[in-house]
Amino acid sequence: MVALLAMLNEHGQLPLSKLAKDLGASEATIRRDVAALAAQGLLDRTHGGARPTQGVNELPVRLRDGRNQASKSRIAIAAAHMIPQGKYAIGLTGGTTAAEVLRALQHRDDLTIITNSLSIGLEAAEQDQARVLIAGGVLRSNSLELVGSLAEATLRLVNIGTAIVGADGISAEGGLTTHDEVEARTNHTLIERAQRVIAVGDASKIGTVTLAKMANLSEIDVLVTDSTASPAELARIREAGIDVHVVPAPDPGNPA
Repeated sequence: MVALLAMLNEHGQLPLSKLAKDLGASEATIRRDVAALAAQGLLDRTHGGARPTQGVNELPVRLRDGRNQASKSRIAIAAAHMIPQGKYAIGLTGGTTAAEVLRALQHRDDLTIITNSLSIGLEAAEQDQARVLIAGGVLRSNSLELVGSLAEATLRLVNIGTAIVGADGISAEGGLTTHDEVEARTNHTLIERAQRVIAVGDASKIGTVTLAKMANLSEIDVLVTDSTASPAELARIREAGIDVHVVPAPDPGNPA
């Protein structure tokens, strides 16, 4: 079902026959999945097909967790190795790749974790990190991030050594982008408070531009992605002065 939603979010309205062919399933199976997702308000049914729910172009975070998981884990390990040893403050936006970076740091107990993501903050607390600061604000159900003026006011009071930033789009043209304007502003505040910014995103995010700009490319120091990302786009990002780190993508036959 996640793959079905991802196809609609990428291509817009599609017939059931196209969905069935590309997903390797029968039309009867796709029809049942479409009906179930429509009942949850995650898509709209059309005559002989389906389309994204009007005004909704973002998969809920609970449905994103399993997508490109092996690549995200490799990206996270590489980013975690860039965090200095000893007591240190890191900021994390929401998103599944940023959450993977936190998991790659679970052996540490000397970090101050600063985030506007409810799920990341709770996971950091379960790891027994030295300190966890969760910026309060209005909760976005799709991303589980706390956003708005209250969150931004809290973030302006802290100093961050390194910010780990996930995004829905990372490109030379658009910089870092996401789906929601308020979330973009809040995450930009976190970026402004950091001495160094590491953007993390798998190949599906590279070259993509979504609705709301989170940061200009010039505000990013490092990008960590995987080797299936567009070489031409990565070259353009490097030309903008970004230090690009590319981890090997997992073998499809052996994704570990």
